[in-house]
Amino acid sequence: MSTGSGADSAPAPTATHDSTTGGTFSSLKIRNYRLFATGAVISNTGTWMSRITQDWLVLSLTGSAAAVGITTALQFLPMLLFGLYGGVVADRFPKRKLLLVSQSLLGLCGVSLATLTLAGVVQVWHVYLIAFLLGMVTVVDNPARQSFVSEMVGPKQLRNAVSLNSANFQSARLIGPAVAGVLITTVGSGWAFMFNGLSFIAPLVGLLMMRTSELHQTVIVPRAKGQLREGLRYVKGRPELIWPIALVGFVGTFGFNFPIWLTAYADEVFHGGAGMYSFFNILMAVGSLIGALLAARRRSSRLRMVVAAGTLFGLLEVAASLSPAVWIFAVLLVPIGMLGMTTNISANTSVQMAADPAMRGRVMSLYMMVFAGGTPVGAPIVGWISDTYGPRTGFAFGGGISLLAALVIGFVLARLGGLRVKVDLRPGRPHVRFVPREQLATAA
Repeated sequence: MSTGSGADSAPAPTATHDSTTGGTFSSLKIRNYRLFATGAVISNTGTWMSRITQDWLVLSLTGSAAAVGITTALQFLPMLLFGLYGGVVADRFPKRKLLLVSQSLLGLCGVSLATLTLAGVVQVWHVYLIAFLLGMVTVVDNPARQSFVSEMVGPKQLRNAVSLNSANFQSARLIGPAVAGVLITTVGSGWAFMFNGLSFIAPLVGLLMMRTSELHQTVIVPRAKGQLREGLRYVKGRPELIWPIALVGFVGTFGFNFPIWLTAYADEVFHGGAGMYSFFNILMAVGSLIGALLAARRRSSRLRMVVAAGTLFGLLEVAASLSPAVWIFAVLLVPIGMLGMTTNISANTSVQMAADPAMRGRVMSLYMMVFAGGTPVGAPIVGWISDTYGPRTGFAFGGGISLLAALVIGFVLARLGGLRVKVDLRPGRPHVRFVPREQLATAA
């Protein structure tokens, strides 16, 4: 882990290592993290129920994939506009106290949307407004929650805990869409929103039950001028930070617009309904869960994994966009989910481990800003392309941009690390791999 603050102290941008002991679920041996994870899986289930219900409600109210894109964009617009300030706040205040406030506000937003829907007065502008308010709260909640993980588990278990957080989120994704699909078709959307709002009681209870004496000490950065610029300069001088952040920015902006694509494919391409949309989301969740659990088993986080996973992710999205039958499309969603999660977790872990603890909130806010905050840019574009030229073109466009970004950033990292591509067509050997320049010169 790099702890310096000068640009010339950056290590070679090839790998970030960390040892993890105790197996795939080792972080769960820590009481505070168990409480956190238990509360998270309940609120995450509610969040996925709300996401599925929100997308389908907007599509029902407007009949437009672009409107779904606008809703998604509004939810992530605050991250784009104010995300870096959220990181400054997360570095200045105790993160557990911040999370008690932010999780309460997220629950309040969920209950408000449920009340409007159950009363039969919900309009699309209500959904837009609450999506924007959710985004405003998330500006602080995301960097605080991301960086609070290291306080609960310490540096040795950080990689494992980050992976289990993603596995937790994706496990809830298996349950949430299925339950949402049943509720939408039986009792209506309002009860799915209500479950989401009430589900935030669980993480609040977990946070209150934590033993603060067992939390790892962290640096509380005092208020000072120029902290935002300081964070940007810090990241700018470190290739091991800026390039994975850039890659997840492109992938998040253009490759992760699944609410738009999956609703459009379920409705327009394969002529299904809410049940098919929920089924598509479950398949994505299965792949994502596999990717998260595999990441939890890995003992290091390498930038080459970020690039390789991003490349295959974009390639499979392009392939899925051309699927002639629903079963082919459905099968491809599993590896797409796995590779998307692998890209995100590998980049997230590499960035967290390479960041100085005093800078971690600001670094993670930048990470989340480009990953999630790019959605207000990408979602309307992808939604417009899907409406104008068809969902297949929109999906292929998003996958193609992700593929191109991964290839270009992989080339840049190889150059910075003094690597070149070596092609070896002999049987039993890796056909394409990166090797140092000196090795190529000797082989020549």
